[in-house]
Amino acid sequence: MAIEHVKRKGKLKEAEIESKDQRWHCRNRITLVFGSNDIEDLETYIYTDGGLEFRTVKFHQAKSKAIEEILDNCIDEYYRGHVTQIHTYLSDDQMTVTVEDNGIGFPPKKIPQVYSEFRTGSKFKDEEVDEKGFLHRTLGQNGLGAAATCLTSDMFKVTVKHYNTKKEQTVTFLDGALKEKKTKIKTFKGHSGVKVELNLSKEVYKKPKIDKDLLRKRIIDLAFNNPGLTFYFNKEKFHFKKGLYELAQIINADNSHQILDDSYVYETTNIKGKKVKGKIDLHMSVCIDPSDEERERFISFVNSTPTFDGGFHQDRFRRLFINAIKDKLERVAKKEKITIVDNDVLTGLTFVVGVTMPNPRFESQTKRKLVRDTNLEKAIEKQMEKNMDKFMRKNKDFLELIVERGKSRHKFQMLKEASKKGKRSKKQRVEKLLDANERKKRDLCTLFICEGDSAIGGLRSARNKLYQGGIALKGKPMNVAQATIKDIINNQEFTDIMASIGLTLGQPVDWNSLRFSRIVFLADSDVDGGHINTLLANFFYTFWPELFENEAIQLAKAPLYEVVTGKETIFVESPGQLEKMKKSSSTKIKEIHRNKGLGEMSPEAWKFIMSKENYTIITAESAADAKAMLNVCFGKDANLRKGLLIDDSAAGSESISVSKGLGAKSAKKKTAAKTSSVRKKTAKKKTAKTSSVRKKTAKKKKTAKKGK
Repeated sequence: MAIEHVKRKGKLKEAEIESKDQRWHCRNRITLVFGSNDIEDLETYIYTDGGLEFRTVKFHQAKSKAIEEILDNCIDEYYRGHVTQIHTYLSDDQMTVTVEDNGIGFPPKKIPQVYSEFRTGSKFKDEEVDEKGFLHRTLGQNGLGAAATCLTSDMFKVTVKHYNTKKEQTVTFLDGALKEKKTKIKTFKGHSGVKVELNLSKEVYKKPKIDKDLLRKRIIDLAFNNPGLTFYFNKEKFHFKKGLYELAQIINADNSHQILDDSYVYETTNIKGKKVKGKIDLHMSVCIDPSDEERERFISFVNSTPTFDGGFHQDRFRRLFINAIKDKLERVAKKEKITIVDNDVLTGLTFVVGVTMPNPRFESQTKRKLVRDTNLEKAIEKQMEKNMDKFMRKNKDFLELIVERGKSRHKFQMLKEASKKGKRSKKQRVEKLLDANERKKRDLCTLFICEGDSAIGGLRSARNKLYQGGIALKGKPMNVAQATIKDIINNQEFTDIMASIGLTLGQPVDWNSLRFSRIVFLADSDVDGGHINTLLANFFYTFWPELFENEAIQLAKAPLYEVVTGKETIFVESPGQLEKMKKSSSTKIKEIHRNKGLGEMSPEAWKFIMSKENYTIITAESAADAKAMLNVCFGKDANLRKGLLIDDSAAGSESISVSKGLGAKSAKKKTAAKTSSVRKKTAKKKTAKTSSVRKKTAKKKKTAKKGK
């Protein structure tokens, strides 16, 4: 198809093409290098005179990262065995920061290059090994950090004392390295190393004053992460021997437990084909507060840098910890006739996690979130498998606490159900439910969850009244991933949906009492509609994953276009299908109507949807992948789900099948006999890899089938 020729009037103004140097780009696009240049609220902790206090602080990511880059260079020298002390000073007016180490320095003639040019450094050789043959561990990898700090400083003064040549020189960079002053190179006495003194730029950072408490926190965190290395902050000394476990003890002196503090060695091949070894140091401690009803907290580090947004290491430790506890309590839970959920295990816990590894990969230069690494995954799995049994043997009180939480939750659910039944006896039915007329064979009935009240009118006229029902949503439903049980119970829309289907929050599906055997999502074919579908999938999978195992959760896709031809009206579901039709010589198109939403569809389009034999089944063959997908959609990092929401093709079933976790496949309407056989088949296919809750559900269903 040829590009359309556009007729334009008059002479148009062309775009002005500019070329900017790295100084301009760094100072005017500082967020690309150091993250947000605005003040944000950060849930973290501050070290007090008596210990540690969790609280929300005002945090300036860019300023913090600018100072951390200088400290990180000192830590990298420590990893290479060259540093034993790091001194940091903050002036009384909190404008000037000085960082000095006793490393070996580097040739003074390289100072301008190192601190004013990007992509300059000594840590680009990922395959470089130390004298023992192990890959180097490092924080700096891109040659950007220290140079970016210099280019965004009003004053940046560097003194290098080079151990090998015994030469010293001081270079002062002014106004983001626009001006440069040098002293003569001379011989020095005393310790070698690098000293940096700086004032951040008022033009770049607006308010370049440094937060004393947060800088002190960073220094102490570094000391905990590097036991044996001595730190000073304004002459206050910090030196620890047990490392991060001492941090856990500060959080909870009476109930902190070190789960693991060990190393994992692996072998790999570098670029030259030579075999090299990698070493990953892992630490995990947990603090248990039985009286705390809050969600779990994580304090995590990778190569000494705080991973505020978590990442792979944090997620993997959490999941293995939960799975080990659940497996241990599986028999007890079965005996007590309760289920153990993730929150039963995690409530009131504070995890302290540290990873030191070669070549860590982060999502960005700010290093706030770690991405997946196969060697790290193996290391975590091996160490958790090795150490969790010992932890659980020593903490039987903690296991009993988890069981009690499960009992309390179960009791609450039973009381809630009794209350619901009492209320239902006084009320006829859910007010907004367009119910199916079938009374006895409810396993033949399908409930359509629609977007908007306007959709119910179309559904009402086109449905099979005997077997098809519908209920409308006002807008986007609640994200249950971050909501409490109380919030969900108080949510009227979810309460109506549960009552309509016959589901109880926190309890497994009672297949015999379900009022609908299929739940079909029917939303607009746009980005919002796709978001609604994923929010509904999140709700049902969080509390009743067995619905997905039995193929009860399905999706109907509304046609985007109604194409009128000479003979008939054709319903088209995507722009791609429409383009194919346009190119087809056999189809003569008279009119194309685009449906912006369900409310604009014609009665014929509604009949087309409601009379379909095939809908899309949403499956969840892997619990781990499904959880990972839901984390993409509803986790803290919005960037992970932007691709799902922005792309038009992500609407409808594609927005749910985008991950390996929740897949989609076509299905035909099932009769009662077919539904029964599928459930039996699902129950038989349970494997040892399935979680304890699902094993329990499968066995119950299998027993019920045999009884019938």
